Amino acid sequence: MIDMTREHRVTEVFVEVADSLIDDFDLIDFLQQLSVRCMELLNVAAVGILLADQHDMLQTMAASDEHTRLLELFALQHDQGPCVDCYKSGQARTNINLTDPKVTAAWPAFAARAAETGFVATNALPLRLRGRVIGALALFQTDPGPLSNEDITLAQALADMATIAILQQRTLDQSQVERAQLQYALTSRIVLEQAKGILAERWHVSVDDAFAAFRGYARAQNHQLARLAREIANGTFDTTQIPHQATAPPRR
Repeated sequence: MIDMTREHRVTEVFVEVADSLIDDFDLIDFLQQLSVRCMELLNVAAVGILLADQHDMLQTMAASDEHTRLLELFALQHDQGPCVDCYKSGQARTNINLTDPKVTAAWPAFAARAAETGFVATNALPLRLRGRVIGALALFQTDPGPLSNEDITLAQALADMATIAILQQRTLDQSQVERAQLQYALTSRIVLEQAKGILAERWHVSVDDAFAAFRGYARAQNHQLARLAREIANGTFDTTQIPHQATAPPRR
């Protein structure tokens, strides 16, 4: 049974989603927030969210931390891992032991990289609506204990909720328009990674810390992440406006 504390938090997440479905819907920020909420509700170590582009190729759209984002990119480059299989089959892949010889044999590159990151188990849930799969939700664990059936059910509900939010943000009727919107979001994610790198190098902080400061400022000022990232990448935004942890200048 889901305890009352978690039940209350689940309700809050659904309310957050309803509040997000406005005209100025920020898909990247929504998915980033969802990855954080999944960590809180499911007690997993890390979360990644992947969407398919117009060529049916998975792209990493959100991750709870930089290590997880890089792991998913690595998996996509090698075309292996639970999310790749989940997207292709449309079926959930749950409670996968990454130390199992059968798993390491099936996904040698992914399993090795995941072990380096500290993950020992993983789960992948499809982002789907009426049989149509648009991506996958990845859950990574540093604890080998399996997720319960209740946890898996909740994880799939969160994945389904994300799918509905993505596909119905503009009450889209045509598949081409939907793909174009997703492609724009994927392109925006590339610019966002550039902005994160610029800020991390400029402030001499980690990419995760730079992103936290950047995202906090964008939310406080009601700026869209993609739009602000483009201004930073283009050099048209004064980054001193963004509050961040002060660091000592690098040694010469």
